[in-house]
Amino acid sequence: MKRFVALLATCATALGLTALASPPAAAATGCKVDYTITNQWQGGFQAGVKVTNLGDPVTGWTLKFTLPDAGQKVVQGWNATWSQSGSTVSAAGVDWNRTLATGAAADLGFTGSFTGANPKPTAFTLNGVACTGSVGGEEPPPDPDPNPNPNPGTGTPVGINGQLHVCGVNLCNQYNRPIQLRGMSTHGIQWFSKCYNNASLDALAKDWKSDLFRVAMYVQEGGYETDPAGFTSRVNSLVDMAEARGMYAMIDFHTLTPGDPNYNLERAKTFFKSVATRNAAKKNVIYEIANEPNGVSWAAIKSYAEQVIPVIRAADPDAVVIVGTRGWSSLGVSDGSNETEVVNNPVNATNIMYAFHFYAASHQDAYRAAVSRAATKLPLFVTEFGTVTYTGGGAVDQASSKAWLDLLDQHKIGYANWTYSDANEGSAAFKPGTCNGTDYSSSAVLTESGALLKSRISTPDAFPTS
Repeated sequence: MKRFVALLATCATALGLTALASPPAAAATGCKVDYTITNQWQGGFQAGVKVTNLGDPVTGWTLKFTLPDAGQKVVQGWNATWSQSGSTVSAAGVDWNRTLATGAAADLGFTGSFTGANPKPTAFTLNGVACTGSVGGEEPPPDPDPNPNPNPGTGTPVGINGQLHVCGVNLCNQYNRPIQLRGMSTHGIQWFSKCYNNASLDALAKDWKSDLFRVAMYVQEGGYETDPAGFTSRVNSLVDMAEARGMYAMIDFHTLTPGDPNYNLERAKTFFKSVATRNAAKKNVIYEIANEPNGVSWAAIKSYAEQVIPVIRAADPDAVVIVGTRGWSSLGVSDGSNETEVVNNPVNATNIMYAFHFYAASHQDAYRAAVSRAATKLPLFVTEFGTVTYTGGGAVDQASSKAWLDLLDQHKIGYANWTYSDANEGSAAFKPGTCNGTDYSSSAVLTESGALLKSRISTPDAFPTS
């Protein structure tokens, strides 16, 4: 449905084990580091590293720290270029986060191994300046809890609903009660990665009160196929950021061109084996295995799904999986068919849902009628929709958008809006240039589409618990 122009270079996040080659950078004059072990297992751990620049803006930065125990090793890192020499670890900013304004932060992370103890790293420096938590080097008061519990609070969507599953035609929570998740989708993370940071996800969780964050990882068009390790790491990082805020994360294998998902079958198996293994213990992950199949039969899509789903199930047997449908995930309506082809020939798997996409200015009565019929027979999730035309542009159709949202609310069908980005198109939630700042909620930065979606998403969920 959408065609876009790449605006940003893809991020390089794979672990590098050779010397770093970074351009000269100005020294920082103050910085703060928050280090958290988010998971630990026998001989291994995962850590989050948030570095905040408290001094003058820097363009081009390297964070260094010391691992105190000789058995501690960095295995793989993301959101920076990582290396280790002896006990010293270096993480250099990549294209999309190499500039840190005053007060700006970069969220990094890595998995590591250890053979003895696993003490907290020491001697953090940013471009050679000690990160004491203040400008000028004065030590702040000690952190009363250097390793806070990363689990989301009980009042968050994940905290309330826990592990989700499909029951009948609904998405149900840990209390076996039907729920509706409402949220936003990223644009292609290869183009708009700068839009997805601490400030924007804080706003999405706290101000928008979103239940869901969909991570759109394009496979072609400068996406996954160009850097499988880097894109896998970036997706995992965004899953962690959503988890920390109590939101569900939908991992979208964003196939679009070519439209036959079988073209990417082996890539899909590799990718989903990796992310399902890594995220199996999480309660907030939903897998969307094919974004918008097009120009291909339902039988071919079904065959693809029945080969990919077992790969996920082998690692993560409990997570909900969403299958794309024919005609750009329109249940076949955009190809002149309808929902009966899925109803009469469903995917041979359990705990699955079927995707439906619409663009309100283009897809109206006939599409709404198909969803109304299908909702009584199939578990549906609107993993992507827009308030404008199917191109992603044009004027917002307020009447059609509200009719769609009312229909989805009526049937408790979850949805993710395209897009939580500042793309220069009508579907974007933010005005161009918003992602260069820190405001992701005020009327000053919201487009007409963004204001409409924020007003709908931020209403109370009233999730049932009994």
